[in-house]
Amino acid sequence: MFFDIGPLELIALVILAILVFGPEKLPKVIQDTARFIRKVREFSDSARDDIRRELGPEFKDFDFEDLNPRNFARKHLLENEDLGLKEIRNGFDLRQELAEVTDAVNGREITSGGPSVSSQGGSAVDLRKDGPAPRTDPPPYDADAT
Repeated sequence: MFFDIGPLELIALVILAILVFGPEKLPKVIQDTARFIRKVREFSDSARDDIRRELGPEFKDFDFEDLNPRNFARKHLLENEDLGLKEIRNGFDLRQELAEVTDAVNGREITSGGPSVSSQGGSAVDLRKDGPAPRTDPPPYDADAT
């Protein structure tokens, strides 16, 4: 229905209103509530019109729903084809990038057409576990630093 209220909850609210206000005062309460809602709508419409008038004619098609960050991002980033975000997202292959990094760390040659990295090369870094033996002497101790 409206405001995510089901028919049974609406019936329960009507019965509760009749019990709280009584059948003779209930029409007056409904009229006052409707009048209050109407005044709030008129106030919000006039405020929106005042803001549009102050912004000028270049903002006459401004939609206040765009101020919601979710709507703003959806309208300007996801639906806008001029930015090329879809091409960037489709052109990025995370698995291939991770495979290249893994190959470089393990010292294997990269097969994707990029520069070849080899463990026999002069500037390659060998990060395998079977590297030099760990240091046996303890690190220096600085009493003033602790």
